[in-house]
Amino acid sequence: MDYRVIKENDLFLMTDRNGDIPEGDVSGQGLYTKDTRFLSRMEIRINDQKPILLSSAADENYISTIRLTNPHMEENGELILWRESVEIERTRFIFEGALYETFKLTSYYPKAVAFDFSVLMDADFADMFVVRGFQYGDLGSKTGERVVPGEKVISYLGADNVKRETKIKWNTKESRIGESGELHFDVGLNHGESVEIAFFIAPIIDGNEPLQHEPNDAMSKLRASYQDWNSSSTSIQSDVPLFDKLYHRGVQDLRVLLTDLGYGAFPVAGLPWFSVPFGRDSLIAALQMLSLNPAIAKGTLLTLAAYQGQNEDEWRDEQPGKIMHEIRYGELAGTNQVPFTPYYGTIDATPLFLLLTAEYYHWTGDAALVSELMPHLNAALAWIKQFGDCDEDSFVEYYQKSSKGIANQGWKDSADSVVHRNGDYAEAPIALVEVQGYVYQALTRLAPIFRSLGHEEQAGVMEQDAKELQARFERDFWMEDEQFYAIALDKDKKRVDSVTSNAGHILMSGIASPERAQAVAKRLVAPDLFGGYGIRTMSMGAAGYNPMSYHDGSVWPHDNSICLIGLSNGGFSEEAITVMQGLLDAADKFEYNRLPELFCGYDDTLGAPVPYPVACSPQAWAAGTPLTFVQALLGLQPDALNRQITIKPSLLHGMNELKVEQLQIGSGTLSLRVTRGVNGPEVEIMSNQTGYELLIS
Repeated sequence: MDYRVIKENDLFLMTDRNGDIPEGDVSGQGLYTKDTRFLSRMEIRINDQKPILLSSAADENYISTIRLTNPHMEENGELILWRESVEIERTRFIFEGALYETFKLTSYYPKAVAFDFSVLMDADFADMFVVRGFQYGDLGSKTGERVVPGEKVISYLGADNVKRETKIKWNTKESRIGESGELHFDVGLNHGESVEIAFFIAPIIDGNEPLQHEPNDAMSKLRASYQDWNSSSTSIQSDVPLFDKLYHRGVQDLRVLLTDLGYGAFPVAGLPWFSVPFGRDSLIAALQMLSLNPAIAKGTLLTLAAYQGQNEDEWRDEQPGKIMHEIRYGELAGTNQVPFTPYYGTIDATPLFLLLTAEYYHWTGDAALVSELMPHLNAALAWIKQFGDCDEDSFVEYYQKSSKGIANQGWKDSADSVVHRNGDYAEAPIALVEVQGYVYQALTRLAPIFRSLGHEEQAGVMEQDAKELQARFERDFWMEDEQFYAIALDKDKKRVDSVTSNAGHILMSGIASPERAQAVAKRLVAPDLFGGYGIRTMSMGAAGYNPMSYHDGSVWPHDNSICLIGLSNGGFSEEAITVMQGLLDAADKFEYNRLPELFCGYDDTLGAPVPYPVACSPQAWAAGTPLTFVQALLGLQPDALNRQITIKPSLLHGMNELKVEQLQIGSGTLSLRVTRGVNGPEVEIMSNQTGYELLIS
């Protein structure tokens, strides 16, 4: 990873490995909140020369430590500063809406040294869409720059009439301010002596300024919040170190991606470009996190319910009851030059909202939340019938109406992702295979819950709708020659007959007949789809296959994780183990054992997975993938209505023990150990405070 990123709540910083944001950078580095760049340049110099990088750590997402040193400095034969005399340790973290950065300068030269240390910071207040080159329009301008001893404020007035400012404060008196605005500090040190220069950088929007804390106090509180997160989440331990590393990396990455808009913590999609509320991404990540911390699903559901569609608005692809796709807060959104306020162009977020509600209930038994969400659930169900299935053929389809919206509105949202066997792109309205599975799962899982809450008639209608959907699905999506389901139906109700990973998602739903589910399971791990590191998004035999493609041959960990849940639920344990082992082998080759958003679909004969150039990392549903490994290995399915937990354990090849503690289910927690026995996996229940009966097979 050639960048370094830290985040806390809705503020994040992306720099190069040196910790700088260089002048002229085109990769979008900066300090961002509310889709605006509040720091567009940050460079340090020692005697006006760029320091040399020693180490740059990115294993912790909330704090970054970077070590640098000075180059050799000599002029006309006179020594100015011997090479590697001064260590520059820059430590940065984010707390309560502000960036804290401390430069610790230490001399290791045997005699006293004196040098100039300078820091240059600037802000352009660019909108995220402009930074990424996606959109331009009417924009505001800087309105001033004020510098007083110890403080600098840069101001901007946007076209949306919002006043944005960047306040920069420092704790050491500067010796001078250069022509470009850089701050110079005269430093003199003896051998082994250090000095610290601390900065506080605060984005301010319409006068709302973050409080400045003492750095050590802020750091202590930030660390404490991570300790609380870890102590309130499920912990695991196995005799496969890579498995443990991948799991713990996912837990920490998900913590840094949490944001709270006032309805409870929920995961944003990923860093650096998608640190905003999403529909599909946040819902899938919350689904993955049910076995880790189900409270995140509650925060996700309440947040998305608050933004549920109310009106028919073609500009935003909004309809009543629809769950949003993405919300943006920048200048272009504020002036309605882009429709992301929020934008609703997603076909799967609404059924996923319903599906997550049902699964959350089964993990927690929280009927109160279901009752609280009932108006939102009913609105989402009504949207599926009225708008999602406007031609009344039982299938939910998408069609872009917004002039600046998204054409393909499933999770594979690139323009070339839905392609026929002959290479033609499918035309909308398009009914995606996985979306029908999500709808079926939502209907069949929610109906008994509705009945238990007294909504008998509505439950019956939902079950009848599900039955009709299943019959038509089996008739219209199955490709007999491939023994697999088509990715979609196009505008003419013709099968889009490429073999893709999308069909793997339906295994989670139960919509497929047992025989066809088995055929899908076997095909997912066949060589054309499975290359050794994971399930490809498209079969090597398809006309659209390209291992370097974003959606037509790459490997997406989250895509694999949804297939994995279905494989586990369906009892296809060997196929599930194959997928998990492939992803583990891939993670072993990535920095800090972190699964990225996606990687290229080349097979494992290359010896390592090939990175995708612009993959997000960390990314929520990639981080959530190893969490589903635990659920899959346990074969764990909670059932709140019958107050039961089904466990059908398996172990990875080479794994002899898996201990899982503090699984939050029902009214308490479950802790257990699975070990490899002579006749198969054996389960030891260490503690069961869930109030649910355990059924172990």
